[in-house]
This record gives sequence, structure tokens and C-alpha cells, in this order.
Amino acid sequence: MQASRHDASVGFFVVLGAAALLFLALKAGNLLSLNFDETYQVTAKFDNIGGLKAHAAVKSAGVVVGRVESIVFDDKTFQAKVIINLQKKMAFPKDSSAKILTAGLLGEQYIGLEAGAEEKNLGAGDNISQTQSAVVLENLIGQFLYNKAADSAPASSGSKP
Repeated sequence: MQASRHDASVGFFVVLGAAALLFLALKAGNLLSLNFDETYQVTAKFDNIGGLKAHAAVKSAGVVVGRVESIVFDDKTFQAKVIINLQKKMAFPKDSSAKILTAGLLGEQYIGLEAGAEEKNLGAGDNISQTQSAVVLENLIGQFLYNKAADSAPASSGSKP
């Protein structure tokens, strides 16, 4: 079989297509974020992070302002310590609060930042002290079922007729 002069160009386009598919798969899986903006790190501690994962979005007013860098367990306070990379151009007051929210009913979890009112801004290495843990759907359903069972149980009376 004789080699064609188009083999090199076809091979190039096949490799280019495979690289594009790999790029799209990593972006769709939230495993790749191409953000070349300068960032600074802050930390926040939560009692329960639910299904929050590294590289999850950090949003304020619905706009992505950063990403979760990593999540570790603090064995002294028994809380999850979340390290957050915020874009340097986004300045938040020191008394800002962070809560773990869910996109939709069963969507992915992200951190929502609400700006405070203090004049000084968060800087590299600062800690967000006002946090609200994730709402775990299983716990809510369990509480609902427990309350319904308690409401429907017959009330025992102390006196007999």
C-alpha cells in the first residue's frame, strides 16, 4: 500500500479532534479551569460540607468569583476546612459570610459569598468566620418523616374514663 501525501494532514486533524474531546470532557467534569487571573487564598470552616468538591465554584450574586482549592478535615475542631481561591480583582469585606448552596434541587454544590459591611477587605490567608453548612437532603427528609410519625401517633391520655 502506497502512503498518501494526505496521511499527515489527516493524522493531524485526528489528534486535534482527540485533544478537543479531552478538553471538553475535563471542562464538563469541572476538572479543568483555565483561569489566568491572579488569586488570593482564604479559608472557611464548615460543620458539614455535604457534597462540596475541590474545584467547585465560589459565587457572589450568581457570578463566579473564585474556586474551591482544597478541602481538608481539621482534627482539632472536627470541622471541614475549605481553602478558597478568590480572584484578586474581587475584594470582599472581612465580615463576609460563606454558605454552601446547591444549584437546583439536586445539582452540584457551590459556595455562596455574601458581602459584609466592614471597611477592611479580606486578604491572603484570612479566615471567613461566618459560615453556614450545607443542607443535606437526606437529613431534611428524615426530619420530615420523624415529625409526621410523631404527629400521627395516638396521644396517650393520662386518665381513663
